[in-house]
Amino acid sequence: MGTGSGRPPAVAVVGSMNIDLIAYARRAPGPGETVIGERFQSGFGGKGANQAVMARLLGADVSFVGALGDDLYATMTLENFARLGVDASGVMRVPGSSGVAPIWVEADGTNRIIVVSGANDLVTADHAAAAVAAMARVDVAVGQFEIPQAVTAAGFAAARARGAVTILNPAPAATILPALLAVTDWLIPNEVEFGMIAGTGDDPSDEAFTAFAARTEARLVVPLGSRGAALVGGDGTVTRVPAEPVTAIDTTGAGDAFVGALSVGLALGLPELTAVRLGIACASDSVTRPGTQTSFPDAERSSALLDEVRGRG
Repeated sequence: MGTGSGRPPAVAVVGSMNIDLIAYARRAPGPGETVIGERFQSGFGGKGANQAVMARLLGADVSFVGALGDDLYATMTLENFARLGVDASGVMRVPGSSGVAPIWVEADGTNRIIVVSGANDLVTADHAAAAVAAMARVDVAVGQFEIPQAVTAAGFAAARARGAVTILNPAPAATILPALLAVTDWLIPNEVEFGMIAGTGDDPSDEAFTAFAARTEARLVVPLGSRGAALVGGDGTVTRVPAEPVTAIDTTGAGDAFVGALSVGLALGLPELTAVRLGIACASDSVTRPGTQTSFPDAERSSALLDEVRGRG
């Protein structure tokens, strides 16, 4: 689909907001073990917020739907959205803690994450549907699994009623509720999540991808880390899109960079393979820097990456 008017694409994200608490160490501790970390930083995260920020850095008009608590983390999150130009009028407030995510990052960039949902669990389906219905425009709606699936389903249904394409990043991996799958146009699980959801284990074969896409009746893209991504076409054929080699420093947030960028590509009406290449380009760029949202290519770099993949067709 395209915006058709020269206006920026409108992306609605229904999802989670967290504050990331990131500890860097040469290796993660074993059971009962203490290790000395090398440094610490906090940052803005949550799969939904990350994907919204990546879409915004690529020039999309982004609106967010979710819930925050009544703590300092909520204030910080709203200030970050305001600074970036993400519309947070669809964010509801609830008593208690906002979401947090303690993260360990090892020397080779491997990360381990524990998500404490807090307010993310308390957003309601009625709120999501009303918030999406109230948006000025919606070209694409994006969701994940860090808020209740029924909420995402309500937001997707409202977006579809307005002609939008819906994109589900089923992470962390869980069984997809039928009501949510019924209003999902695109599924974007990573390789591990795909194996868990599809029940194929560690079989990332073209046949497994094709069979799952046929079973779910949704379009499928599977990010494959340093190996790029696999796209199941409308005719069931699988195209594997390679990634340019980079030196990974921190892989935190790379999957969200991919989803946010691919969503913008689809909203712009780019060819599907070009949209996948945009996702790969932004994700690959992000792993060369530490942090989550702070690792994403800035607006200037994002624009250059978009021009580059458009030029390649």
